[in-house]
Amino acid sequence: MSEKTKAPHDYQLSQLRVLESEAVHIIREIAAEMERPCLLFSGGKDSAVMLHVAAKAFAPARIPFPVMHIDTGHNFPEVLEFRDAEVARFGVQLIIASVPEAIERGFVREEPNGSRNRIQTPVLLEACEKHKFTALFGGARRDEERARAKERIFSFRDEFGQWDPKNQRPELWSLYNGRIHAGESIRVFPLSNWTELDIWHYIAEENVALPPIYYAHEREVFDRDGMLMANNEFCRPREGETTFTATVRYRTVGDATLTAAVRSDARDVQAIIDEVGATRQTERGATRGDDRATEAAMEDRKKEGYF
Repeated sequence: MSEKTKAPHDYQLSQLRVLESEAVHIIREIAAEMERPCLLFSGGKDSAVMLHVAAKAFAPARIPFPVMHIDTGHNFPEVLEFRDAEVARFGVQLIIASVPEAIERGFVREEPNGSRNRIQTPVLLEACEKHKFTALFGGARRDEERARAKERIFSFRDEFGQWDPKNQRPELWSLYNGRIHAGESIRVFPLSNWTELDIWHYIAEENVALPPIYYAHEREVFDRDGMLMANNEFCRPREGETTFTATVRYRTVGDATLTAAVRSDARDVQAIIDEVGATRQTERGATRGDDRATEAAMEDRKKEGYF
């Protein structure tokens, strides 16, 4: 083929590389601007991708900030094992803010139904104050839930850790305002513009490790309000609820008392990509009982200081 007939070089980035480069830019911007950043790491797929991107942002150096897990004490054991393995693999400092410990010393109190969902917030805020974190990275995405769709990539929080959806800073192009006063902080969402399908395509392309419960497996479950809840030490069937074994997987992971599984035969990443591409319900809408309390449940919690 002559030089004239050769195809010109294509320097365009794929959609995934554009999203990755945006996330890298955001993470580096926070590391440069903010005094004490921290990455929230639950062991879920979004935080696993965010940790992976953070590692690429600073390679070959190590990630220059710690990771923190708000531990409700109601965790899936597979997720805790994965969390500890990833922390060791990346060589980062792990800070655990323990809800059970906060309950024991009387700092917070469980709701009558045993839920620890709302009491995560004061534990998170206390840990931020203790370690003087000025910025917290989170893996939230706009496509997950309507309140998250309202939030900026740099989400300003006042001295009480609260969010005001009507008073947000403008974000023009890729210009982010990280200026804060003493006691204030920024929540940062590098994956804000990603979708669930983007996350899974990235996991496939980058071979990102995940807890095994994201893939189809047999589990003892019971039906509660149309959601398949795992029968475990934290969540038992009530009167009239019968357990059975089903092939399921988790689209998102969180508190085991509130997070449901979905029926699925998807045992590998490509099968999950095909499955997610065909669904019309977000992972939180399909599997998170805490978002079903009211239509504004997430927004109410975020105003209080929830991530």
